[in-house]
Amino acid sequence: MIDCYEAVSGARMHATYYRPGGVYRDLPDRMPQYKESRWHKGNDLKRRNAWREGSMLDFLEAFSNDFPHRVDEYETLLTDNRIWKQRTVGIGVVSPEQAYAWGMTGPMLRGSGIEWDLRKKQPYAMYDKMDFDIPVGVKGDCYDRYLVRVEEMRQSNRIIAQCVKWLKANPGDVILRNFKVSPPKREEMKDDMEALIHHFKLFTEGYSVPVGETYAAVEAPKGEFGCYLVSDGANKPFRVKLRAPGFAHLSSMDAIVRGHMLPDVVAMIGTYDVVFGEIDR
Repeated sequence: MIDCYEAVSGARMHATYYRPGGVYRDLPDRMPQYKESRWHKGNDLKRRNAWREGSMLDFLEAFSNDFPHRVDEYETLLTDNRIWKQRTVGIGVVSPEQAYAWGMTGPMLRGSGIEWDLRKKQPYAMYDKMDFDIPVGVKGDCYDRYLVRVEEMRQSNRIIAQCVKWLKANPGDVILRNFKVSPPKREEMKDDMEALIHHFKLFTEGYSVPVGETYAAVEAPKGEFGCYLVSDGANKPFRVKLRAPGFAHLSSMDAIVRGHMLPDVVAMIGTYDVVFGEIDR
């Protein structure tokens, strides 16, 4: 998947692919291929390049067809493994009441048996047209949170497969044709003075949104990632607050770990899926 990031943007971690009104550019017609080296040669090179003969959509289609078998392998290794279950079953139980009280979202909330997913309950983008299920746990322990995340990989793969099919059937523009929020193409600026003026105005002043406040959120992998924004009508926000899910989850750790062994905390941190860069920012 990081190869896809690199193919569309040139960066493997921070793609900066999204733009106001759409995305930076269309998906590439051809995926980069591995070249022969001392690490990749002969049949190994052919195998690695087999998915890369066509466009990125072809690559993603091959990936989505293969991925369920990989998840089966993960489950064969872990789901019924007695050592794994000894370390996770009954550990770090978060009741539905505690999940509500601590403001939990995402797999932490669903692992406690609460069926809540913004993509279903408050759909945005194309999620209202996607067919997928919301996996939920029963006991709210580390094992349930693991099972929820495994099933979410399968559901995410279903979404990818549907998106690939839709994109193949519906080619078109990838960004809004509104020069007040998205820049014109270079070719257009050569012949259109209005487009050139919009280009300079957009990159020097930006754009102004109406006076007021708003909150928007998406279902990120760790839970609800929201943005609260206040505008005074200028071209820069008066106030911005980003609501990252990990902060609320980590806040509950002290209450949940009481009575457990120290090694259990390691399993709990893993199923809490905390990233301290997100929390500390």
